[in-house]
Amino acid sequence: MWLIIFIIALAILFYYTGIKPTKYWKDRGIPCIEPWPYVGNFAEIVFKTRAAQHVVDDVYCAFPERRYCGVYNFNIPALMLRDPELIKKIMVKEFDTFAQHRSFIPEDVDPLWNKNMFAMKGGEKWQDMRSTLSPTFTSSKMKMMFELMKDCSKQFSNYHLKQNNMVTIEIKDAFTRFATDVIATTAFGITCNSLEHKDNEFYLMGKKISDFTGLRGLSFLIAAISPTLAKILRIPVFSPEAKLFFGNLVKETIQIREEKGIVRPDMIHLLMEAKKGSLESKEQSNKAADTGFPTVHKSETGKVPKRQKTKISDEDITAQCLGFFFAGFESVSNMMCFACYELALHPYVQEILREEVDQTLTKCHGDFTYEALMGMKYLDMVVTESLRKWPPFPINDRESIRPFTIEAERPGEKPLYLPKGSVCIIPAYSIQRDPKYFPDPDKFDPERFNDENKGGINPFTFHSFGAGPRNCIGSRFALMEGKLIVAEIISKFEIVPVEKTQIPIEINTNSVTPIPTEGIWLGFKPRMRDI
Repeated sequence: MWLIIFIIALAILFYYTGIKPTKYWKDRGIPCIEPWPYVGNFAEIVFKTRAAQHVVDDVYCAFPERRYCGVYNFNIPALMLRDPELIKKIMVKEFDTFAQHRSFIPEDVDPLWNKNMFAMKGGEKWQDMRSTLSPTFTSSKMKMMFELMKDCSKQFSNYHLKQNNMVTIEIKDAFTRFATDVIATTAFGITCNSLEHKDNEFYLMGKKISDFTGLRGLSFLIAAISPTLAKILRIPVFSPEAKLFFGNLVKETIQIREEKGIVRPDMIHLLMEAKKGSLESKEQSNKAADTGFPTVHKSETGKVPKRQKTKISDEDITAQCLGFFFAGFESVSNMMCFACYELALHPYVQEILREEVDQTLTKCHGDFTYEALMGMKYLDMVVTESLRKWPPFPINDRESIRPFTIEAERPGEKPLYLPKGSVCIIPAYSIQRDPKYFPDPDKFDPERFNDENKGGINPFTFHSFGAGPRNCIGSRFALMEGKLIVAEIISKFEIVPVEKTQIPIEINTNSVTPIPTEGIWLGFKPRMRDI
């Protein structure tokens, strides 16, 4: 008798937690691919048989005539946006409604994670923090950090020039170390040289906070399927060891600088100024600084109202520095990797870029300046096309903080009511490889973004740094970093495929970002050049 009751209870539980949620879009007449209980449309991601971007692309391509379609993000229904104008409406015009990302973990499980700009909920607190931090990323402040970044790029090239002949490099590892050194010097004010000192503590801690295998990877999966269970288990994003290390580092740095009056042109200094309320937000006119499709795109996607009511604390500073480290360690290093990979496979593109690099260095007497680098048009075209083909995050999202209705616009559509807490997914990888917007999308063609062509590109078909007021606050920083290291490498080396180069690339199914399964192996062949 008790066994029968138990089986019935189990069946009821399974229906309400596994079956009923998968009827959400069907009940509303929204097309979707038939989901599986609990894992939704992402079974292949859960079981690691296919890369996330390819699974999402299947959903995107299944309904080519629709402005939107349904998808199940594990057990949670989400609306996939396919139409650029609808994306613009959600991310810009209705930003006050769709003001936040979906939470990775419950808000009180890891307060330090939830204080960083990416994870913060929408509303006045986020607006205050965004307004407080935005002056840190103006072109004038980027120029302050340029010299620190340039030291890291020279360190990178000098390390690989030591052998005086071609070196074979796994560039994912090399660029991750470079990105570590850049964040260390520009955010935390310390020098690492992670290529020479491979096991330095800063780099090892960075790997820990960016590692989502094992228990931490499982915690994200649990949070996606059952936020309630995730709250019970309370598995944080940042390990206690990493939080202690970076927290102490920030506090000690601030204390020493305040006591000794040390001023260094890095992020901690700028955040200390913001803490005191003395960080100027006025942007100097600098046309060169805004050259480039991704940067221009940012200026067209809405602005956050100017506010600065929140006084930021040392913990806020630590959270932002950790957030920038988290973003820079993986996504920025991926951007550099794919740019160099495409240059190796397209030597004619590399040669055109080399001519621009050489001409620029000649004008600058052998040393890049901030204005010269940001004014290099072909370099911008190469980096932008690499970002189009290989967006750092193949999926963006927005979550509503109030109900919203998408009005019918096409024949056969009906108004769609979205309750508070609804999630919209923007499939960046799929849109940026849609032949409707980018003909022959698998071809690496920087000329898409030349002066003549880029004006015809709808900015809401390019999402490598997001869009709207909640776009990536560090996009200028990332672009400067990526352009600088590519230009430095091209000035010193010819990038060539080697025997271990994987063509085509196979994306690692264990990662949510597009990381190659076997890494990216390339040859750096030193070149002789006179300035």
